[in-house]
Amino acid sequence: MLTITRRLEFDAGHRIPDHRSQCRNLHGHRYAIEITLTGELDDQAGSPERGMVMDFSAVKALANEHLVERWDHAFLVYQGDTEVAHFLASLPGHKTVVLDRIPTVENLARLAFEILAPVFAGHYGRHLTLTRLRLYETPNCWADAQA
Repeated sequence: MLTITRRLEFDAGHRIPDHRSQCRNLHGHRYAIEITLTGELDDQAGSPERGMVMDFSAVKALANEHLVERWDHAFLVYQGDTEVAHFLASLPGHKTVVLDRIPTVENLARLAFEILAPVFAGHYGRHLTLTRLRLYETPNCWADAQA
């Protein structure tokens, strides 16, 4: 088994409704996400991914399709944060993602893991496993979600 990691970045806004400092206000971050996959090398003769666990461009494409494009330049709002959710809904064409949990970096990492794990597990019929997802909220603060 080998492990590979692909890093992507996106921008999103959020707020932590009950927080006791500035994070209770509407604000945004430049998030970075690291997707770590574990699997066997493709050793099929003639395969374009021969010698790889998975092509890094395919990791990027799948992560973009299923998560990054949905969250990039969106406001991630907890469904229980009704005042903000109603305000955002009043803005025509605003990109809002309503979540079933407060958008802390810990909850976002867990949710991203839940979204992406089945995407990679079924890719190419090989035994790929999303073993870790690291989500950076800032360069110095992150959360890891693991299998």
